[in-house]
Amino acid sequence: MDPKYGSKMLLLVAFYWMRAIASSEPSWQGGILYPRESESREVKLLDGMWNFRRSEDPVVGFREKWFTKDLSRTGPVIPMPVPSSYNDITVDKKLRDHVGLVWYDRTFFVPDSWRQQGYHVWLRFSSVHYAAQVWINGHVAGSHEIGHLPFVFEITSLLQFGKQNRVTVAVDNTLLQTTLPQGSLQDLPINSGVETVQSYTFDFFNYAGIHRSVHLYTTPAVFISDVTIATDVKADGTTGLIHYNISIGGSLSNGESAMCFVDLLDQEGNFIVRKNRNSKLDGLSGTIEVPNASLWWPYLMHTNPGYLYTLQIQLSQKQWATEDVYRQPVGIRSLKWNNTGVTINGKPIYMRGFGRHEDSFIRGKGLDLPLVTRDYDLIKWIGANAYRTSHYPYAEEIMDFADQMGIMIIDECPGVDVENYSSMLRKKHMDSLAELIRRDKNRPSVIMWSIANEPRSQLPDADEYFRSLVEFVKSHDVLHPVTAVLNRAYSEDLALEIIIFRSISSTTRQLDSSRPLTAAIAVSYTSDLLGQYLDVIGFNRYNAWYSNTGKLETIQSRVEEEAEKWFSKYNKPVFMAEYGADTIAGLHMNPSYVWTEEFQVELLSEHFKAFDRLRKKKFFIGEMIWNFADFNTAQMYHRVVGNKKGIFTRDRQPKSSAYHVRKRYWSLAHEMDKVTMPADIFSYVSDVSAHHKKTEL
Repeated sequence: MDPKYGSKMLLLVAFYWMRAIASSEPSWQGGILYPRESESREVKLLDGMWNFRRSEDPVVGFREKWFTKDLSRTGPVIPMPVPSSYNDITVDKKLRDHVGLVWYDRTFFVPDSWRQQGYHVWLRFSSVHYAAQVWINGHVAGSHEIGHLPFVFEITSLLQFGKQNRVTVAVDNTLLQTTLPQGSLQDLPINSGVETVQSYTFDFFNYAGIHRSVHLYTTPAVFISDVTIATDVKADGTTGLIHYNISIGGSLSNGESAMCFVDLLDQEGNFIVRKNRNSKLDGLSGTIEVPNASLWWPYLMHTNPGYLYTLQIQLSQKQWATEDVYRQPVGIRSLKWNNTGVTINGKPIYMRGFGRHEDSFIRGKGLDLPLVTRDYDLIKWIGANAYRTSHYPYAEEIMDFADQMGIMIIDECPGVDVENYSSMLRKKHMDSLAELIRRDKNRPSVIMWSIANEPRSQLPDADEYFRSLVEFVKSHDVLHPVTAVLNRAYSEDLALEIIIFRSISSTTRQLDSSRPLTAAIAVSYTSDLLGQYLDVIGFNRYNAWYSNTGKLETIQSRVEEEAEKWFSKYNKPVFMAEYGADTIAGLHMNPSYVWTEEFQVELLSEHFKAFDRLRKKKFFIGEMIWNFADFNTAQMYHRVVGNKKGIFTRDRQPKSSAYHVRKRYWSLAHEMDKVTMPADIFSYVSDVSAHHKKTEL
């Protein structure tokens, strides 16, 4: 590291360097549809072992142009699995706590047939935390900022077809007051000089790396770039409505035309409705009416939850004899809300669930499909029907499970612990919401957008800041991303053609007004300035843990009173977004004591009493425990190797509270939705155990 500069200064130089050389193209160019193979599209997964190098000097990789050669030629590299966080893969303490840049690269082969067929070739990263700069064969492809969200670049012109190619990625985990989430850098005196350390207020570990899958995929010359779906149910309660809007990318020459065919298939692949036969591009939007529709229902609210149709879209371009096919899952459901509740298909919902984290041993926040499968099995076992993606968007594969199983999702952007409000931060916040909504807008499982977790919403600047965010989501007109790309992608002599193309393929529209907005608020209702702009109020409170520690007898009255005050102030539905207590698995005491399994069970029970009284007052719509499972945090003296508020351990084994919550959630399902209780939920005690079942909670 250059002795003329402090490490903090070099980190800041690298931070702005990453952004200064960013591509001018938007990260979502070409649409943000998940890569799906079809008759017209090929998908290659670039997951696996990549070369990896930690950069002790944050700017050396730029100075020496590491992206122009194999990373192994720049110095020592190690193998790094993608997807994963890099922090816990090795036993290197410096890598675990690294602040700044790391570098990845790998090679891949592109068949010459892709060139011969005139394909567009795209490179899509599902998530890189926190910021990424990407090169193909030494040429910049683009950059992206804000982890947990996908980005895609067209790389056709950068490839060597029929040959080996190289992708290089620089990843920066530095957080500042203008990033989302926020953080700060401090210089810490150590034995050998000064070390720059990253600090942040959020209570989870700042894992970094290429967290989710990397896809290389093709589209034809003219292609389906985006699909927007909204559904409803007619007053008869059985007829489903699917409103669709399709956007296309590429270019059409003068005199050329394309046709768009839209079909609806059921889960068995049978055609239900066929639309736009022999239609031209004016058929890119429309409505499909589905008699006797199988509606999308949440888990345990119906005998067949999570029913998904498939919208099959075919784009045909006769002159070039090309066709693009994309298949989009669709769940038909009606979502409504008013000042006292939220309904799905006309039935009031009551959320019983959790806050969660993407977090596991070794992999960190890296996508782990066995773990995802285990988590959903536990969610169903325990009788939950909802969770919040605290405190950032989760992997699309995780969201797929929710769609398929009928788990309701409060989809949260990375706005955690927001403070020091600024115009630059607001721009990042808006970007995160826009990218999140574009990604998840078609998911039936997403019933609310959460715009923040525990923001400092009592500060004077919070009023205007959050008002503008809500207006951005609900009333901001956005030009479809493909149009923006087309405007820059072609020469001026084709400008007229592109303007015509734009007029038939894109419209301005709101980001999303079909779902209510919420947030997890931690400040008091007396000082909050955010709730006035929301549709649903979520509040976090840790009675008998962070306040009045150990005093279980204070919980019930305080929870009831606060929920009623939130409703009285804002006249909007209310739910408890977080409550809980840290618990060491295997620690027992009688009488109960903080950190024991007994204390966690008793604390939850006191909340259950309050929730049952609040449910009768109609405006209270849900209870979410913090947390589903234990998770890692930064090193802190009050955190015993992470946050232990999970009702499951970090390796997904149940604490006593998990069995207790299971009885609660299944009892609620039995009461509200007439669900049959699992046979194994109560162990045999005696021939009077039926009475015990009624009184145990």
